[in-house]
Amino acid sequence: MQDTVNMAAESEFDEEEEPLFSDPEDFVEDIDDEELLEDVLRERPLEADGIDSVVVVDNVPQVGPERLEKLKNVIHKIFSKFGKITNEFYPEAAGTTKGYIFLEYLSPNQALEAVKNADGYKLDKQHTFRVNLFTDFDKYMNISDQWETPEKQPFKDFGNMRHWLEDADCRDQYSVIYESGERTAIFSNDPKEAILVEERARWTETYVRWSPKGTYLATFHQRGIALWGGEKFKQIQRFSHQGVSLIDFSPCERYVVTFSPLMDTKEDPQAIIIWDILTGQKKRGFHCESSAHWPIFKWSQDGKFFARMTQDTLSIYETPSMGLLDKKSLKISGIKDFSWSPGDNIIAFWVPEDKDIPARVTLMQFPSRLEIRVRNLFNVVDCKLHWQRQGDYLCVKVDRTPRGTQGVVTNFEIFRMREKQVPVDVVEMKESIIAFAWEPNGSKFAVLHGESPRINASFYHVKSNGKIELIKMFDKQQANSIFWSPQGQFMVLAGLRSMNGALAFVDTSDCTIMYIAEHYMASDVEWDPTGRYVVTSVSWWSHKVDNAYWLWTFQGRLLQKNNKDRFCQLLWRPRPPTLLSQEQIKAIKKDLKKYSKIFEQKDRLSQSKASKELVDKRHLMMEEYRQYKESAIQLYNQQRELRLQLRGGVDTDELDSNVEDWEEETIEFFISEEIISLGDLK
Repeated sequence: MQDTVNMAAESEFDEEEEPLFSDPEDFVEDIDDEELLEDVLRERPLEADGIDSVVVVDNVPQVGPERLEKLKNVIHKIFSKFGKITNEFYPEAAGTTKGYIFLEYLSPNQALEAVKNADGYKLDKQHTFRVNLFTDFDKYMNISDQWETPEKQPFKDFGNMRHWLEDADCRDQYSVIYESGERTAIFSNDPKEAILVEERARWTETYVRWSPKGTYLATFHQRGIALWGGEKFKQIQRFSHQGVSLIDFSPCERYVVTFSPLMDTKEDPQAIIIWDILTGQKKRGFHCESSAHWPIFKWSQDGKFFARMTQDTLSIYETPSMGLLDKKSLKISGIKDFSWSPGDNIIAFWVPEDKDIPARVTLMQFPSRLEIRVRNLFNVVDCKLHWQRQGDYLCVKVDRTPRGTQGVVTNFEIFRMREKQVPVDVVEMKESIIAFAWEPNGSKFAVLHGESPRINASFYHVKSNGKIELIKMFDKQQANSIFWSPQGQFMVLAGLRSMNGALAFVDTSDCTIMYIAEHYMASDVEWDPTGRYVVTSVSWWSHKVDNAYWLWTFQGRLLQKNNKDRFCQLLWRPRPPTLLSQEQIKAIKKDLKKYSKIFEQKDRLSQSKASKELVDKRHLMMEEYRQYKESAIQLYNQQRELRLQLRGGVDTDELDSNVEDWEEETIEFFISEEIISLGDLK
């Protein structure tokens, strides 16, 4: 029965007339494609899709089939640093490449990075790459033959970038972070009282850094770094590097290196970025797995080279191309550490022992890569490299375990860099070494050695005749750090943190302790650039109470105690190297007595000026009081009628004025009575 019903329904449906879907003859379409197919059209390919990820590289070597594969490997190695290359095309004619190529990246941003960083890359003496986006060709093809005056760019006046050097009283500046980082201030140093130059809230999110010559102040932010300078500390430049935590400047202040642990990817290295300070452009990015040994890159003294050490490799890069020097790294099996000379383009590095091969220290000159000295060492546990600031000497601190003994012996291997064949002298110490430091401008060095409480401070002089003389040794010193004055001769032996801030001010010309003091729980010691003043401080970052910084003279006289709420950091502003020649400096030192008289007179005038200012201030306060008193009396007299009305006509002003009508009355109160026996007094 059900089947019959279904068959009847189907038969009935088949007999119905089919619906018509055709538009009537007079129908007019009023819906456009954008409205009807909006979601489909949104996904359609744009005309420039794919093209804006393509770069054109010109001035590529023209090679035949036998060298083409090698060329491709070189090109891929250079350009894959900026991103993933998805396609490449090498046009050919008559069996050789045409001298230009096309590279397609995964994204337009990677192509843009390739243009920024590889344009101008020097492959060899005959080939320097010119790199452009493919989409820029229309722009270059449509350049008018008629000269058009370029639009004048507005000049950014940042003021005098060296204004602090022109201070009439030669005051140095320093930065202070306090209130646990909420406030940052810049002060001009003055023996009486620091002079506030600039103060801002939340100027930085962590800490600040001065550039090597003092031109820029760097502040840290979540999105990157900002540089400030000029008289009013205007923002000079900013560099976008998300999560930046560490920075380093080149000695010439041309480049800044930033590190962030958040940004690195395999296709786009951004953990470390080198920036051009003047233009703000990114020069190159690098991978980095750890920043434990910051700075990762170490700069040569003139800023022309920078170097990086990885496993069994030392890579030297040159500026401004940021490419490898001679396009290859140095393979040094087992290299442990390296350091540039502060005076020359020379690198010192050391390699530990390997089976029968002794440990060695090598001095290598750049860019020639010439080994100027190799020193073999035996039974080595560890080495530390210490350059004298002028580069005249290198001290290699060598910890050794002589055969047949269990203890560690320390040798100081002193390399005389200015003498032929670089002779080496040795000082041996059997006590444990706590600290070592060269005199910045001289041939002396200081060593802290021994065990607490018997810590000794020894002073040595490297003589020109090849001998190293022990000048003086102070025993039982409370010290774990050595701080030389930037000008040499004077130093502070400090017992920081666990040693409760013990301080000894030393004159090494005759090796006398000028003064012994204490700044309880001091965590830092900072000399000013001139060596006239030194600051000791207790940072909130290391100790949560007694946060302050104290200012001392180089002789140990305390000038100021500056207590700042949750004080964190103090950094002196560096000074650039003097423009005076050695002859001019010698002439000034020769006539120092003449200059000292002028300065003494200026000091007296300053003191008298201070006295005059104090007297003037007191006169001003007295005059203000006199004016206030007169105005109060005048107001009192004006309100006389009002007082009479309020008091029913009684003149209360005269009640206490007639002293002759006063009566004096004495009132005595009995408090207690105590009887003392005379016998008790015997």
